[in-house]
Amino acid sequence: MSEHPLDKLFATIASRKGGDLEKSYTAKLLSRGVQHCAKKFGEEAVETALAAVSGDKAAIAAESADVLYHLMVVWAAAGIEPADVYAALKAREGQSGLDEKAARKK
Repeated sequence: MSEHPLDKLFATIASRKGGDLEKSYTAKLLSRGVQHCAKKFGEEAVETALAAVSGDKAAIAAESADVLYHLMVVWAAAGIEPADVYAALKAREGQSGLDEKAARKK
């Protein structure tokens, strides 16, 4: 069974932690900490939303790829593994989104 592309992407991102800042954009992002990585993720999320509003499918796909990459950089910077996210999603299976949201701690 082949590795899921997102798991492969995360492994690549995680492997760049502590890497050569002159040769790796990912290493440079990670070296700047969670706050900087989160800011970049937010910028990409806005760009994705704007592409969606424009209706340009190619732009939506490209910006979505950027958002997934930057989300995973945030995970790596924060010490989160994909398995942590998968577990959170699994816990929500079979539950209405409205019920899940209502049950969150406020």
